[in-house]
Amino acid sequence: SGQHRVPRATAQLLAPVGDPEKVICVGLNYHDHCQEQAVKVPKEPLIFSKFPSAITGPFDDIVHPQDTTPLLSPQELDWEVELAAVIGKRGRHIEEAAALEHVLGFTVANDVSARDWQMRRNGRQWLLGKTFDTFCPLGPAIVTREAVADVHNLWIRCSVNGHRMQDSNTRHLIFGVPALVAWVSRFVTLVPGDILLTGTPAGVGVFRKPPVFLKRGDEVKCEIEELGTICNRVV
Repeated sequence: SGQHRVPRATAQLLAPVGDPEKVICVGLNYHDHCQEQAVKVPKEPLIFSKFPSAITGPFDDIVHPQDTTPLLSPQELDWEVELAAVIGKRGRHIEEAAALEHVLGFTVANDVSARDWQMRRNGRQWLLGKTFDTFCPLGPAIVTREAVADVHNLWIRCSVNGHRMQDSNTRHLIFGVPALVAWVSRFVTLVPGDILLTGTPAGVGVFRKPPVFLKRGDEVKCEIEELGTICNRVV
């Protein structure tokens, strides 16, 4: 209508889905990401999760965790730009050919990761290193499935303090969105609002030589073609 508008600068955008039942994540799902760490391409999707409490807004701060016990405070924070699919229709044992019918749309995510907790601590279970509060910036909006020309041919990028760290394309996904939706639905019922993070491409900090990790004051920008940009400062 052109009415009831407010300037973008005066509005705080929240995450487009703030309290989903599930945040489902996929590891090792880009060919270039497997190559940068010299591991074999998985034959089946590698699934893990974040708690919904990790979700924060598209322009909110990423809190570098501090614990009263220094040994519990993570030191190796990393970035992971990811395509996120938002489930719009309930389903279990979904056929791959019909899987996109269960997707409402797509958005941009940053799967922030504490590599020390992910890779060396907690029995090398990934959950704790992935799910500190604010470790899942999400947004800036849900772009409906019909509005995206080809979700498997979008450039995907991440910059830290203006320096390009990740620059790839979703065509390099090992398992596409329909395959992931079908696979996950073999184990759990997908419900509207569930978020599926589909993996990150090459260029993360931990596999650089030498490794590079986020510090307080850093600004992380994640972008996906047709979906938009999120930008978060580490505090």
